[in-house]
This record gives sequence, structure tokens and C-alpha cells, in this order.
Amino acid sequence: MKGVALEQEPELLKQLTQGSSEAFTKIYNAYSQRIYANILHLVKDPDLAQEFLQDVFMRLWENRATIDSNLSFQSYLFRTSSNLVYDYMRREKVKTQVQNYLIHVGTELHTDQEDELAYKQSKVILDTTISKLPPMRRQVYQLCKIEGISYKEVSEQLNISTSTINDHIVKATKFIKEEFMSADNSGAVIATIILWRCLYVIWIALLFNY
Repeated sequence: MKGVALEQEPELLKQLTQGSSEAFTKIYNAYSQRIYANILHLVKDPDLAQEFLQDVFMRLWENRATIDSNLSFQSYLFRTSSNLVYDYMRREKVKTQVQNYLIHVGTELHTDQEDELAYKQSKVILDTTISKLPPMRRQVYQLCKIEGISYKEVSEQLNISTSTINDHIVKATKFIKEEFMSADNSGAVIATIILWRCLYVIWIALLFNY
């Protein structure tokens, strides 16, 4: 099956761009083992590697209409798989940094039940404030600042420019800050400190992976 698929690759790619599930299956059979081996080399986890493999071919199917048959298709698949893994590793790194920081700050700031209650109350304020953002701005803020996804990836996912994303982030951040500063709640002060420090950690991580 591999030899047949590779020999017929130009025609299969043409059929794939036209939505042929049969061509997709042949391409999957031809390349999946090699892509899986590459992913497994990076993540060292068979189950996780299998998930990434499915993501690679899911993206292939979703973006089939944009495939350029003049470029190396094998390189395209390897590049897609590597980018998925590296983005995952970056997000996990950011998540770990934020979690560690929250533990550190939480230990310093929440020394009794009163502080803990104030923190929980301010968390409600934060969630409520984010929910007030316009739908697109809320989605951009969630993806970039909460989930730690890069501007470039969000730009491709939502089909908007990075400058538009930056505009949403600036306005969302300004709105959230104003809401917290106006909140008549001592816990808001605690949460504001945590919020800006955590966003700083995320911003630094994204800066080096933009």
C-alpha cells in the first residue's frame, strides 16, 4: 500500500483537495507509521503520540483544499506534526509556570480563612468580568491569556490578523483592570496582584515563542 500511495501521490493529492475520502485513506496508510515514529521520538509516550497523529491527519483533512502539490507533501506532514508537539510542549510549560506561581503566591497571600474567602470571591469577580467581554474579544482573551496559545496560532484559528488580536487583548486587559479597580472588595486587590503577575509569566513565555 505504501508504494502504491507514493507512486500515485500527485493524483491522490489532487483527489484529496476535491474531498476524496478514499485518497485520504491511502495517504494515511502511506505516511501514518513514519509520522507516528517522528512524534513518538519527540513525546516518548505512545498514547500521546497516537493522539497527535490523529490531530495531524484531522488537520490535513480540514485544510485539504489549501494543499500545494508543488511542495514536498512528506515535509508538510512532518512539519505539521512537529509544530503540534512543540505548541503542546510550550503550553504545558506555561501551564506549569502559572501553576507553580499560583502555589507560591497563594502560600504567601492566603494565610488564613479570611484571605482565602476573599480570594474565592475575587475569582468570581474575575470570571464575571471576562464574561462581560464581547464574544470575539472574550474568545481571543481566553485563547491567548488563559490557554496560552500564541497570537500566530490564534490568528490562523480565528482567521483574523495578529494586530486585531493584539487590539482585543489590550482592550480586554484594560476593561478587566478597570473592573477590578472599581470593585468594592478587599479580595479584588489580592486577585488583581495574582492576575497581573500570572499574565506576566504567560506574556514572557509567549514572547519567546511568538
